[in-house]
Amino acid sequence: MLDVETLHPRDLAEADVRLWREMAAAEPAFASPLLGPDFARAVGAVRDDARVAVIRRGGQTLGFLPHHRRPGAMARAIGSPLSDYHGLISRAEAGLDAAEVLRAADLTAYRYTGLIDPHGVFGRGERKTAHVIDLGGTDAEAYLEAVRAASPKKIKNWRRLDSKLEREMGTLELVAADRSREAFDQLIAWKREQLERTGVHDFLRPDWVRGLLLDLFQKQTGPFRGLMINLYAGGQLVAGHFGVRLDGVFHPWIASTSPAHGEWSPGQIFLMRAIAAMPGLGLRHYDLGPGHDHYKGAYALSQVQIGDGTATAATMAGRMAHSLDGVMALAGSRGAGPVGRLTRRMDAIASVELTLGGRMRGLVDAFANQAQRRGG
Repeated sequence: MLDVETLHPRDLAEADVRLWREMAAAEPAFASPLLGPDFARAVGAVRDDARVAVIRRGGQTLGFLPHHRRPGAMARAIGSPLSDYHGLISRAEAGLDAAEVLRAADLTAYRYTGLIDPHGVFGRGERKTAHVIDLGGTDAEAYLEAVRAASPKKIKNWRRLDSKLEREMGTLELVAADRSREAFDQLIAWKREQLERTGVHDFLRPDWVRGLLLDLFQKQTGPFRGLMINLYAGGQLVAGHFGVRLDGVFHPWIASTSPAHGEWSPGQIFLMRAIAAMPGLGLRHYDLGPGHDHYKGAYALSQVQIGDGTATAATMAGRMAHSLDGVMALAGSRGAGPVGRLTRRMDAIASVELTLGGRMRGLVDAFANQAQRRGG
């Protein structure tokens, strides 16, 4: 029988925090800064509904499931939608089963969109691809040569744009780690403009998201901290990434470019220069996450398969949730059509918006966006 103790991240015993770190360090798939106790605690500092299910059997701690407990005993990944990777951190020999863990934790279901599950706790399900720049045992120049060999036309165009931008705008400078608060605010502003322009829910609007990003931007000591890398042309900010790092692994959340410099494609120029700068920053792993395959695939020569779905508890309520999920899937909730788009938008709203006003505003925006798409 499983014994599950559910705690706010700030209430975790230091012994459990150490054990969580040891479990994550023992499994390469758990190397992301988003899967450790430091991220859970950072989210817990801005959200009261942050929880960690500490899973034990016979007095032995077997694993940790960080989550948010939402209405209906629905669990969402902690920090969602910033938690591009999430899962149950354990050792392979623990032999855990998601349905039993959820029942023991008094949860009906666990919604995941970027599941890391090397031990098969959640069984088989739908998969999607995430993109990773992994230097492995090579140096940056060797990696860049492999990128050039794989996409010669794209890299030829990058070189042309790089030279053109420097010739027309001034000296190019990659600043890492950039500590400019003005640049940080600008990256956020550009990203929000992009979200509005493309009709994606503004996940940067809620207070807790802005608070989390600012807390991490200001944290500059220890293996877990914020990192901002920016590209300047003639002293002007033109592109940058901001996210979180843990030792040699960097996971950016914000990838922004200056709309005024779009003709030079500064995002491409930035990425090539950022790859070259990785060794100097002590980075071996630069995680670009899922989506935008056509863009990320040229630079990220490694991929990771992540899960997208809903795990349900071995209870009557869990079986009902599983049936409802199946009905929604048949209606097109996982497809590329309007039902799928609206479902993903509403899922994002449910994840990030904690107030009724925020959820209502998000729904109004979602339906307006759907109407605009039909009108177009």
